[in-house]
Amino acid sequence: MTLSRLAELSADPTASFVLIARDGADTVELLSGDVLDVDLLRDIPLDIDGAPREVFALVPYRQVRERGFVAQDDGAPLRCIVVDEHLHLETGEVLAALPDAPVPLHDDGFDIADAEYATIVEKVIADEIGRGEGANFVIRRDFTANIDVDDRTAALTWFRALLTHERGAYWTFAVFTPGHIAVGASPEAHVVARGGVVTMNPISGTFRHPSGGATKETLIDFLASTKETEELFMVVDEELKMMSAVCSDGGRITGPHLKEMSRLTHTEYMLRGRSALDPRDILRETMFAPTVTGSPMQNACAVIRRHEKKPRGYYSGVAALFTPNGDGGHDLDAPILIRTVYLKDGALSVPVGATLVRHSDPLGEVSETHGKAAGVLGAIGAIDRDQIAEARSDSDAPGDEQALADDPTIAALLSSRNARLADFWLNPQGDDLDGPFAGRTALVVDAEDRFTTMLAHQLRHLGLSVTISPWSEVQDADLDAADIVVAGPGPGDPRDAGNARIARMREVVARRMDAEAPLLAVCLSHQILSDRFGIALTSLDAPHQGLQKAVPVFGEDPSIGFYNTFTARVEPGTTKVGPAEVSADAVSGDVYALRGPHFASVQGHLESILSRDGIRTLERLVRHALS
Repeated sequence: MTLSRLAELSADPTASFVLIARDGADTVELLSGDVLDVDLLRDIPLDIDGAPREVFALVPYRQVRERGFVAQDDGAPLRCIVVDEHLHLETGEVLAALPDAPVPLHDDGFDIADAEYATIVEKVIADEIGRGEGANFVIRRDFTANIDVDDRTAALTWFRALLTHERGAYWTFAVFTPGHIAVGASPEAHVVARGGVVTMNPISGTFRHPSGGATKETLIDFLASTKETEELFMVVDEELKMMSAVCSDGGRITGPHLKEMSRLTHTEYMLRGRSALDPRDILRETMFAPTVTGSPMQNACAVIRRHEKKPRGYYSGVAALFTPNGDGGHDLDAPILIRTVYLKDGALSVPVGATLVRHSDPLGEVSETHGKAAGVLGAIGAIDRDQIAEARSDSDAPGDEQALADDPTIAALLSSRNARLADFWLNPQGDDLDGPFAGRTALVVDAEDRFTTMLAHQLRHLGLSVTISPWSEVQDADLDAADIVVAGPGPGDPRDAGNARIARMREVVARRMDAEAPLLAVCLSHQILSDRFGIALTSLDAPHQGLQKAVPVFGEDPSIGFYNTFTARVEPGTTKVGPAEVSADAVSGDVYALRGPHFASVQGHLESILSRDGIRTLERLVRHALS
């Protein structure tokens, strides 16, 4: 009966349904119902006529505008299927029922030529990362082709191929709605909310299996890469910003782990925290994954808008399933829409992107997009599969299926990464009502870098009652009322007084300094404070995006994470400028911290996972400013 229902829906060109195979499950879920397109996430109809409903939603990238971020508007609908029927089908029976004839491609290739994409990579590194606009950005290109087979038949064929040949996918899925068909195998759960626990799964670092299969030796080379390691740390930082915004306990990281797939292996962490928010609000505050956009998120959207020639459609959005739970609410399961083929009127597209960081090699990033596209196309059988590269083990024993992550050397190498990270985020933590600054208030001014959510969480852990206010909304009366103002970090050139955001942050710093009221200035705001004392501001020869260093901070040498392109710089050996004590590099003169009557500042990000000594240093600087 259930298989006949699948056959019935497949044969109806007007029917809307979804097939989902979850990692580790032995069934395929079939969801069907009516389509409803809505404007905003809050409009997703989780309750109809007072009754809770299950809803599947395709959330396009353009929904980031709900967070006030920019995006090209292609009109891709926020498409909901209000589920009337949810069946579980035995996987083997589904495989036997689906078509398996090859679907040839023609007129295939990338919409952006390799040389042109390499030029875009160079521009992003020089003009965006090099000018302090952010730590990393994902720029996509599309592999396109045409087929001579009916779209639905092709999608069902490729869904079968993914079930047969891909492994390690979080969701393998196929979505059928009028005008929008998608089939894919997403490796990454963007956000999951169940039983009051929110989970995020940042994945970064891509190891394309060489001919002959992945081996311990080749994987060790990949894991030893500074670029790949820092990519992962940066996206963990970015997703912790989101977790700190939606979770009362800020979020805790576990891992790292390997995500082993048929042709690719990734590195990943898991982030968990508790939240009582509506799942639609959780999804809104976490739009979208930095692994497919960049960081800081708001500026990443602006960089994408400047450098991508066409709208993203559903690429880097999510497929979200809202399921009623026993507590009267809804659970959320939302994988990222990557490794996905989109079909319409006999044309297909496979969007893929490379994460660009300060270490990026343009030709290497070109190669990464080829590898990702080939991984999808090979898995669905649209191009020849590299059977050898699907090998799972370097063992000589035939049939040995041991995962490389179980190898003691690999496991030790992965685990060693955490020695660089802050214990604060590796251990359970929450607000400390008996913290050293209990009863005091802090206002954190956000200069368009949501590191402020992590910073606010750490301040709460120290006992402070914290409010976050965007730079464009903060009122002078609120600045005056707080026991301490924390002027936050942000992208851009601190010398650009013509920029409205920079100008307002200058006013924030000046107002507190003029009032001799407690102030802590972080990163961008540290540079603004330095400029107030006449300390020169200059750009670094190489951006410090995701860099960890042990630096002098008034008698201690804490290990701190840095995300800066600009620096304040004094003559080496300088220890005081006006009323400010200076803690600077002995050789370069780069200023790491300032302190004086009622103020303190720091260049690094004490809230970052890269700041092993972050919480202690933050407490020291706050104590000084309040003393």
